[in-house]
Formats: sequence, C-alpha cells, structure tokens
Amino acid sequence: MASSKPLLADLASLGVNHVPSNYIRPISDRPNLSDVEMSDASIPLIDLQDLHGPNHSLVIAQIGRACQFDGFFQIKSHGIPEDMINTILSTAIDFFKLPESERLKSYSDDPTKTTRLSTSFNVKTEKVSNWRDFLRLHCYPLEDYIQEWPSNPPSFRKNVAEYCSRVRALVLTLLEAISESLGLERDYIDKALSKHGQHMAINYYPPCPQPELTYGLPGHTDPNLITILLQDQVPGLQVLRNGKWVAVNPIPNTFIVNIGDQMQVISNDRYKSVLHRAVVNSDKERLSIPTFYCPSPDAVIGPAKELIDHDHPAVYKHFTYAEYYEKFWNRGLAKECCLDLFKNSTA
Repeated sequence: MASSKPLLADLASLGVNHVPSNYIRPISDRPNLSDVEMSDASIPLIDLQDLHGPNHSLVIAQIGRACQFDGFFQIKSHGIPEDMINTILSTAIDFFKLPESERLKSYSDDPTKTTRLSTSFNVKTEKVSNWRDFLRLHCYPLEDYIQEWPSNPPSFRKNVAEYCSRVRALVLTLLEAISESLGLERDYIDKALSKHGQHMAINYYPPCPQPELTYGLPGHTDPNLITILLQDQVPGLQVLRNGKWVAVNPIPNTFIVNIGDQMQVISNDRYKSVLHRAVVNSDKERLSIPTFYCPSPDAVIGPAKELIDHDHPAVYKHFTYAEYYEKFWNRGLAKECCLDLFKNSTA
C-alpha cells in the first residue's frame, strides 16, 4: 500500500519493517547484491596536485584514460577544504532532520521547478518508486536562485552557496583538462556550454528494511556534462564495468567525477557516460551530494568537429540541451540510454 506521506523519510521514521509494495522491483530488476564486486581500486584515483606543475601532461593523460575507459574517477588534492566538506554534509543532514512541515515548504513533484524537495525520481511518470528523498537546487548564476532555496537551517543558503562556488571552480579546471586530453583547445568545452548551468541534489537514503527489493536509484547515466559527487562514509554507489556492478567505496576527502551524456556527445563517443546506481542498506542512512554541471538550455550540443573524420564520422546529430533534458525527465530512468534517441541514423 502506498503511503499518504509524500516523503520517504517520514514513512521510514515510523519504523516500517517491510518495503511498501510501490517500492518493490520486479524480480528481474532487483539489485542482486550478492553478485556485486568489491574492490578498493574499482575506479582510478587521480591526484590533481600536479595539474599545475611539471607533471601536468601526466595528469592530463590519466584523466583522458579514465574518461575513455572508466567514465568515472576519484580526485584528491582538489582544493576544496575538508572543513567545507564537513560543513556541507552536516548542513544537508540538518535539512533532512527538520520537522516534516518545515521541509514540505520546498516540496514539488514538478521537474521544471528550479528548487524543489521531492521523492523517488519523477513521481508523475514512474511505475516503481525509489528509496530516496532529494532536494534539488539550481545554483548558477547563484544570484538568480539563492532566494528560492530553503531558509532553514539558518546557515543553509550561506553554506550551500560557498560550496557551489568552490565546486564550480573545480569543474572549470577539470573541463580545461578534459578539453586538453581530447586534443581540443583548453576552452573548447567551456565555450560549447553557452551560458552554463549548474544544478545540485542532496540525496537522502533512509535505512531500508529490505534493501534487496528496491533501489535508491536504479541504473542510469547522467544527462548533463559532468557530475562531481560528494558522498558520506556509507557505501551505496555502484558502477557498471564489463557487465558487472562494482561497488565504489567512499574515500574521505575525495570527490567522484563522472562523465555525463553531453561529454560523450562532444567527444564523439571517445569518452563514455557510464551506467551507475545507488543501493540502500538496512542499518544506516546515506547522504550523497552530486553537482550536475551542464550546458544552458539554449546551448546547441554536437560532436566537436575536430574529432570527426573519415574513420570517426559524427555519431550524434546536433540538439539543444533543453530538448535532451526534457526527454530525460519524461522517460524516467529507463535502461537504455537517452543518447540513443539523438544518434545519426548512419552511426
């Protein structure tokens, strides 16, 4: 039976001892947790310290390999202070511990709203619910959106704004490095994004009494350009590698970077937007904070012409990011990638 409470956290706080039927996946689409690979070196860990030093070309090559063969990598020496990371994690958990009535001031099930608290993924279109609540914020340009953000906890706007600005600076550094790794001008990707866009989510996954029956988020690729993920110390992220799901265990004071669909298009399929998912557990709540960096809606995205030749024809047609984003939200987290809808018929 579906709960009358719109948010999962409030249902879970009632001490449910089974997963409500609207969260239960069909048997063929369950996490199969016993079949997940555990590995300390599941994705590359890249030290950015040398990006501005004598080993610059070495780091560029490492980033290029990770984008091409993994689609995911972790970064350290990223320039975001540990106390800022701790502050944003504690601010996020403080928000989800607010009384239900206070949190619900931000609630909306309309994916076009630029600030909204919701649950699952897209409650209007999906058939099975996901075991997560999320607060989604647009955050660039900051001054356009900060007044929409929750005003509770009192430090929320200040702490989140500072974090967003620092992450954006990190993204711009990474975009230069990725452009360079593709053999493009360092500002190529920056210019391809038109006015740029930056969204962020704070995902809250309550403890789940039967984690083998449901997902925090099922397998999906990210529709944006690049994602910078901060997670707490509770495992949950899994990445598809060579047909097997691999757990990516948190390393303190690092970020996880993953390539999104738009980067796969710009790179003309050289770099891969990889399926990943979030699983839940029965013991601990989990928090993750992805920053989704993207083109602005008016940006026209297509393969870089420098990466198209006789042996590498253009895999994708040109489209606006607005077209792509609308398709992504309306389709839900379907198994097949949204990218397939934008391929050239000859590709």
